[in-house]
Amino acid sequence: MKIADMNWMQVEDYLRHDDRAVVPLGSTEQHAYLSLSVDSILSERVALEAAEPLNVPVFPVIAYGITPYFRAYPGTVSLKMATYAALVRDVLDCLHDAGFRRILLCNGHGGNLPAQTVGMEWMACCPGAHVRFHNWWNAPKTFAKVQEVDPVASHASWMENFPWTRLPNLKLPDQQKPLIDIEHMRTRDPVGVREYLGDGNFGGRYQKSDEEMLAIWTVAVDETRTLIEEGWG
Repeated sequence: MKIADMNWMQVEDYLRHDDRAVVPLGSTEQHAYLSLSVDSILSERVALEAAEPLNVPVFPVIAYGITPYFRAYPGTVSLKMATYAALVRDVLDCLHDAGFRRILLCNGHGGNLPAQTVGMEWMACCPGAHVRFHNWWNAPKTFAKVQEVDPVASHASWMENFPWTRLPNLKLPDQQKPLIDIEHMRTRDPVGVREYLGDGNFGGRYQKSDEEMLAIWTVAVDETRTLIEEGWG
């Protein structure tokens, strides 16, 4: 359930019998022909669908992340690492103050990995609290399903092209782009990254069938739900 659909009294009542919450982590960055909000759309949606039958509240997605390499693409917004770490820490502090003790950070952007370290440091200062960091798209079962469909998949390729991330009335290239050299990309500044990547797809076809994509999505939702539901210790 969305926190946006609750008032503070309902949250207080919820906390009398449960202390779990989900915070989606996203990004606003280039995704080739797809929405600039792909990472935010997907992390929030997978969190909401996973948490719904459990009646666990999902907070609004943190829609900005760490993505300095894409700053030459208009529309990309990147936070400094210190800013991002402070933001995540402040959110965790406020949830703890309210009474939440089991928090899943459902992440949709690879650049947000520092949030995992923030969570670990935060738990050291908050005995009895638990934070899980979950990269939903490359969690074991979900990534295995992606590989089953097509092992040539990466950022802004078919594996992120869901009905809710693609834009209307755009014709996508009908080809398989070769996988880029990630290490080479990491040696370039934002202008050089754009020159190297072109449209922004890291490699792979631009689109697969909705049937294949929804099969991946079902696995991702189930895998995320299991993390919300089980094994908190």
